[in-house]
Amino acid sequence: MFNKPNMQQMMRQVQKLQEDMAKAQQELALKTVTEEAGGGMIKATVNGNSELISIVLDPAVIVPDDKEVLEDLIVAAVNKAVSISKKMNEEEMAKLTKGVIPPGMNIP
Repeated sequence: MFNKPNMQQMMRQVQKLQEDMAKAQQELALKTVTEEAGGGMIKATVNGNSELISIVLDPAVIVPDDKEVLEDLIVAAVNKAVSISKKMNEEEMAKLTKGVIPPGMNIP
């Protein structure tokens, strides 16, 4: 089993990891990813926490008769940005947990 000094050291490591992860989440919230759809006519910006920050529409894409096309382009741009944001987040968390958390063990 664990002896007391090793257990205390492990608890300090866990506490530091938690602090580092919280700091990384704050830093990720400041990073942004912008992805496009429709040849750049739709731009979606998402932060590192996968929160939608903005949508920019080229006025030429706003055609009342093509509402469904516009909606599809918006969804495509947002999904692309969220996907890249999630990858960025996973990479940052992997840096922090490398060697600390066994592979395959997911920590929320």
